[in-house]
Amino acid sequence: MENLTNEKVMRLAIRLSLENVEQGGGPFAAVIVKDGEIVATGVNRVAEENDPTAHAEIKAIRTATQKLQQFKLTDCVLYSTCEPCPMCLGAIYWSGIPTIFYGNTRDDADEYGFDDSHIYQQIGMPADKRQIRFNRILGNEAIEAFNLWDQKSDKIQY
Repeated sequence: MENLTNEKVMRLAIRLSLENVEQGGGPFAAVIVKDGEIVATGVNRVAEENDPTAHAEIKAIRTATQKLQQFKLTDCVLYSTCEPCPMCLGAIYWSGIPTIFYGNTRDDADEYGFDDSHIYQQIGMPADKRQIRFNRILGNEAIEAFNLWDQKSDKIQY
């Protein structure tokens, strides 16, 4: 695409989401741009791939990091057809993407059956109050991996 504007990129994401719905996928798409160039796109493939992590943003991030051969995307912009869910938001933070443009809100998604408010609520709760049981075991053994990591002089911090 020549002369990319935010609107042009978002319209591409919207078109991808519409095409994905027509092909049996979910109504979500994402586009990642770096230096005015489209680096990656992704569409929701949860049902098709039987993978609850196959959200559009995750797919786009995975493609972008592989294409750019870097795990930090601090010089990229993400366009998503919907405000990212907690999982995608976590991945966006981990990847370092500093800017997101989105179309639909999470409230819009909720109206169409994509409700993630319970996840936001659960995250804010102490581990012993969450719906999923958290059981810590063998912490004194598991810490050894952190100790080994801490001693490495050639570690790549992320």
